[in-house]
Amino acid sequence: MEEIEVHNLTKDYGNQKGIFDVDFSVKKGEVFGFLGPNGAGKTTTIRHLMGFIRPDKGHALIQGMDCFEKREKIQKKLGYLPGEIALIDNMTGTGYLNFMAEMKGLSDRRYMDELIGYFELDPRGKIRKMSKGMKQKIGIVSAFMHKPDILILDEPTSGLDPLMQNRFIDLIMKEKNRGTTILMSSHIFEEVEKTCDRTAIIRSGRIAAVEDMNYFSKRKKKIYTVTFEDERKAAVFGETVGNILKSVDGNRVCLNISGRPGEILQKIALADPVDVEIKTQSLEELFMHFYDEEDR
Repeated sequence: MEEIEVHNLTKDYGNQKGIFDVDFSVKKGEVFGFLGPNGAGKTTTIRHLMGFIRPDKGHALIQGMDCFEKREKIQKKLGYLPGEIALIDNMTGTGYLNFMAEMKGLSDRRYMDELIGYFELDPRGKIRKMSKGMKQKIGIVSAFMHKPDILILDEPTSGLDPLMQNRFIDLIMKEKNRGTTILMSSHIFEEVEKTCDRTAIIRSGRIAAVEDMNYFSKRKKKIYTVTFEDERKAAVFGETVGNILKSVDGNRVCLNISGRPGEILQKIALADPVDVEIKTQSLEELFMHFYDEEDR
């Protein structure tokens, strides 16, 4: 069952800014990544899902309801974390969270308190004096505290330190196990790789691909850095490896390897290098390579 549906969604701001014929869907209980560089159209798409913008063409649906026409009803069902959090600066964090709990009709606030402890948040101070990370934690608690069936998260770990980013990933996995449907835009490739079932790549306002995460995992290559005694040996070896050659830099040769490594390992052994370093391509490097392919 599709919980979120986006069909031919278009918002044209002119000068090739906006989104154009965006099309994807998110199944019930799925964690769906939404990746792309700044200005690609991630936030514009999410603002349509929240009913903040009327599309020029196409439509967005949540649980079969039009996101603009039924925005008040839909917003009550969702947990939403905006990319740019706008809190009420004169309130304390505690006052703001209690205010949001009342708006959501949340009488049992034990889970809210649990999340406050989980993210080591002290919400007693004035929001205007809080750091970006503290404000982000308040936004996360507000989005999750009523245990919504659908979460829409725009750059959710922005401003969090690595420890809190890992805790957020663990929280997403708990929600996934609970059956929550999650749409998450992100620049943190690790959190997408660890949590998402499928991912859409958006660039220049258009969907470039929607793929299962296993597809990207299988495309990840290993980078072999082979070091020789001198530049001459490196150059000779570089001429023997064919299209897996990435670069020759002095006495170091870099190779892109996918599939079984047996044959190339034999070649490396025969060339008698002084060192071999093997690194798996990161998801970020894979996506950047994907963008390069699209440009070509």
